[in-house]
Amino acid sequence: MPRGRYSLHDPHDHTPLAEEHFHCAVGPSGWRYVSQLTTPSGDHQGSVDLTLDELGRPIRLELHAAAWQVRGAALDGVTWVRTDPAGTDASEGNVRAHAFTGTSPAFLIATTSLLRLTPSSAGTRVRLVAFTDPVLAPRTVDQSWTLLKREAHATDNGPLTVDEYQVTALDTGEQHSVHIAGDVVLAAPGIELEDLESPPSVFP
Repeated sequence: MPRGRYSLHDPHDHTPLAEEHFHCAVGPSGWRYVSQLTTPSGDHQGSVDLTLDELGRPIRLELHAAAWQVRGAALDGVTWVRTDPAGTDASEGNVRAHAFTGTSPAFLIATTSLLRLTPSSAGTRVRLVAFTDPVLAPRTVDQSWTLLKREAHATDNGPLTVDEYQVTALDTGEQHSVHIAGDVVLAAPGIELEDLESPPSVFP
């Protein structure tokens, strides 16, 4: 069960945004990721709890940030309820999308688990609902994912397979690379893996 820490920063000016302390596990019915976020000064900032089924679909999502809360799942596309800090106003949303995304590395793993790509030059289109910080506002985004290459690297625990993806934002054409090993993000814009206590798990 991988356990470790990511640092999150602004991908444009590298301003530190948060530390994300996580653990995740592959099980017989899918994958679960749980994390706590702290500010650069160490204060609690939020949390992520995401569970996928064996096909990579989000069967349970719970996000907390700045006292806002989102609960969601794959239902008629994706459905969610967003609650304000006072707990008095809850708004429901539904979009014909494949899954959710956001700033947490968990969502990159979830997207690759859903798409199950093989190395190819062709991109696969996916529609996602992004919850943007700091108030978890929902926004629908269209992306194209391509698995550029898959390489095995020697480690003390045996070979580690690293996948390099190219992600294209279809509204702007902006592209970036994501490097993933199993269920751990090694590098992505705004994300750095700072500490990992055990090797990544491998999806079946």
